[in-house]
Amino acid sequence: MSDTHAVSLTAFAGKQKIATGTLHALAPLLKERVTREPEAQILIFNDDNGKQVDLNLHGSLAEVLQRLPAPRPVDADTVSTPRTAGRPKLGVTAREVTLLPRHWEWLAGQPGGASVALRKLVEQAQRDNRDIDQQRQARDAAYQFMSALAGDEAGFEEASRALFAGRRDDFLRQVQAWPDDVREHVSRLADKSWPAST
Repeated sequence: MSDTHAVSLTAFAGKQKIATGTLHALAPLLKERVTREPEAQILIFNDDNGKQVDLNLHGSLAEVLQRLPAPRPVDADTVSTPRTAGRPKLGVTAREVTLLPRHWEWLAGQPGGASVALRKLVEQAQRDNRDIDQQRQARDAAYQFMSALAGDEAGFEEASRALFAGRRDDFLRQVQAWPDDVREHVSRLADKSWPAST
């Protein structure tokens, strides 16, 4: 849960949308809701990836808030650290990469060596595939959400097929009869998944 403190989340009680906001903004609202309605089934979804977020609402509001991750300071990225002698840290993480011998030979002949060449290749691939990656992420987010809240709805299988096939009109037709809040949220999540021509 530590990576969700600044992410936009949407909470549902059953199939009714309660609120959207950060984890720290939602926690008091959701605690108040379960205090009023102990049987309420609260589900929280990450708006970026559609996955569920766990939030322990047991105990007092103070206890709930105490369990939340500490928010980062607003200016955390602007805090400067003293420079030290030597090569600057680039945030590079060493991991294992498995390639064929001909790939290693090619990389070894590149200016700056294998690491520089691989970073350039990855950055180029990210630029070239930005739209496709955004569509895939939006599609995956919509599917994560609809699997959790609409898996028992009529047309779920057909809507899933239309979502993954990029058929916007078919998808919207299948979700039309779903509960309003579920339909609106899944449609919003799927919105960036459609190819430009649809």
